[in-house]
Amino acid sequence: MRKISIVAILILILSGCAPNFQKQEEVVQNKEDSKETAIIPKYKISDQYYRTILPFKPSEARGLVVGNLNTRYDIDELETGLMRIAQHNFDPDKFLFQEGQVLDRETVGLWLNRQYTPQQLKERNLTEEENIGLNPLDSGQGDVKTRNEENPIYLAHIIEHNYLVNSEGTVRLGGVVIGLAMNSVHYYQEIQYGPTFETKIERSVMEREGKKIADQVLKRLRNSDKLKDVPITIALFEQASRSSVVPGNFFAYAHAPKGSSKLDGWQTVDEKYFLFPSPEATNAHRDDVTFFLNFKQDVEAYFPNFNGVIGEAFYIGDQLHDLSITIPIQFYGKAEAVGFTQYVTGLVMEHFPNYISVEVQISSVNGPEALIVREAEANEPMVHIY
Repeated sequence: MRKISIVAILILILSGCAPNFQKQEEVVQNKEDSKETAIIPKYKISDQYYRTILPFKPSEARGLVVGNLNTRYDIDELETGLMRIAQHNFDPDKFLFQEGQVLDRETVGLWLNRQYTPQQLKERNLTEEENIGLNPLDSGQGDVKTRNEENPIYLAHIIEHNYLVNSEGTVRLGGVVIGLAMNSVHYYQEIQYGPTFETKIERSVMEREGKKIADQVLKRLRNSDKLKDVPITIALFEQASRSSVVPGNFFAYAHAPKGSSKLDGWQTVDEKYFLFPSPEATNAHRDDVTFFLNFKQDVEAYFPNFNGVIGEAFYIGDQLHDLSITIPIQFYGKAEAVGFTQYVTGLVMEHFPNYISVEVQISSVNGPEALIVREAEANEPMVHIY
């Protein structure tokens, strides 16, 4: 599935069905001025995930994403979606994952700025050398509304992933993938602490500006000694609005081979999330929504006054790939929770085609109650009662 529950992993471990994660390989990781021992786990939890070199080293820019993106949904999807993009050029069976170690917090912060006038630099106590923002200049002339509509903030965040290769016990950087999170809506205030206004950014404009920014980012990365001869992939992510209950999605990526300062032709990423049920989903994928509504109706028949089943559907092209369903409900005893979970498990197997992965999370005011996971093509689901 697109997402694997941590609980599901723990269950496999406790049941003795999990691989032996004690088996691991020690390697040497080259640094600029030193070498250090690192560990490569022998097993991956899924073919869709990379093994992560240990000890885990967080990116220096870690934490900026929380303030720069609109929703928790976008934060998660930016990270996991970028790993899917990486697989086009960096084989998970050959490369290891590490959080970005090249772009530091200060650099990312400066790149996310607007361009500034000399007066604006002085007001912000910045030097001309620090005037490297990738967002357009706001001269400060004219009314605030017009300035923000004509020159919105396009680039919301930059995320870096590193991919390492192991050659005869020595690990080195083999590739870099950069995600550029682009705003679909620009939010601004006419006066400090005043009401927030918004201006929508059309996809065509977002894509045009994103590709311009990607060219600049590649040139800057090539100026780093660490990245002069490393293959680099850059992907564009459209983040959703603040009110969205589903994440945004990647919509394009391009690759620069080893040593190249030019991105090859841009490739379209045909991925999207839909809320089930919703008018948008019904218009785009009526048959799939019908499957969901039939499931929802049968769930609600168990509790006649209940109406809270929602789904997050992930599409690749026109094909439903993953469906994550949330059922918040109040139970009055563990036996009731067990009985309801058994009932819902049967509905999952009955209503949804086996070519999609389905995850159902049942919760109450006390927290998680049960997890049901039916992988694509699986004959039996995995069920856990908390």
